[in-house]
Amino acid sequence: MPINDLVAGQNPSGAPLVRTEPIQERSAARIDALLDAAAEVVDEIGFDRLTTAMVAERAGASIGTVYRYFPDRIVLLQALRDRALQRYRSAVVEAIRVQSPEHWWNAVECAIDAFVVMFRSEPGFRIIRFTDAERVGVADDAPDETDESFAHRFAEILSDEFGLPAGDELKFRLETVVEISDALINRAFLADPNGDERFIAEARVVAREYLAKRYGDSE
Repeated sequence: MPINDLVAGQNPSGAPLVRTEPIQERSAARIDALLDAAAEVVDEIGFDRLTTAMVAERAGASIGTVYRYFPDRIVLLQALRDRALQRYRSAVVEAIRVQSPEHWWNAVECAIDAFVVMFRSEPGFRIIRFTDAERVGVADDAPDETDESFAHRFAEILSDEFGLPAGDELKFRLETVVEISDALINRAFLADPNGDERFIAEARVVAREYLAKRYGDSE
């Protein structure tokens, strides 16, 4: 899988979730403004207390404008999460392009570093993280998007670009790394807005040692 496919099909405004399609440039700008407002509110009071009225007030928009794009607060939060995921994936792609890693671990490190940057710079990300679909009420009968998950797409990149053995085992192990890294990095930002470097460093160590046992190290 080409590295660019990590973001293929992703829409920065969460287009599949909104009422009005297709998304024109003006509509995309309005959606971004509403999601920016939602992210600010989430950072201040948490996602569980957010209302569409709060978002409308923060964005300087009418409640009707909010409902034009988002039928309820759950869909709004899902769109916020999807935008953050798209931005994260784009950041990973850009980091790999710039750094041109020669070893699979360096590519994984790009993904971990980008995750830390999202915690530091992306409003709302500490609350609405991409592994937290269940927190925003994804329906039980929602379509299975397993093959589109970050871990599964990234597994294909590591296989195609760095020679790791393709298949379900690699996908599962990267899912495990995502869960471990998410837990440790989330802990790093629990009380420190810049992130406790001890937990961030441990996330890298644990991920590297876990994968190196199975796929070898660069050293």
